[in-house]
Amino acid sequence: MAELRVSLWAGRNFEARRIRFRRRGVAVRQCQALEFNDVLSSFRLRAGNNGRATLVLFSGTAYQGDFRVFRGNRDIANLGNFGFNNRTSSFIFVGRNLTTSQIREIQRTRTAPRNVVEIRT
Repeated sequence: MAELRVSLWAGRNFEARRIRFRRRGVAVRQCQALEFNDVLSSFRLRAGNNGRATLVLFSGTAYQGDFRVFRGNRDIANLGNFGFNNRTSSFIFVGRNLTTSQIREIQRTRTAPRNVVEIRT
């Protein structure tokens, strides 16, 4: 049985400090709350049994600024390849596929999706 989870590393190639989430959904409004602001360099995303998961990284707090979207099972060893190394200030991880219009609505309202735990400062 595959488990829905995301592991985030401060270093490239899955090195240095790691934070792992194993929930159906979590939104971190400000990464400073985890002492992880602007340090994310690599991650592993596991979609679980249904094959659906979305990780959205935002350059600003409260889901603002530029963003990058990753879906399904992903191993990203260097976010620099996506122009996003050490740029994440907030993020959303959910066990379903979020559309671009849903992400834009999250940005417009500065509100996490329903049914997720939100971590704030």
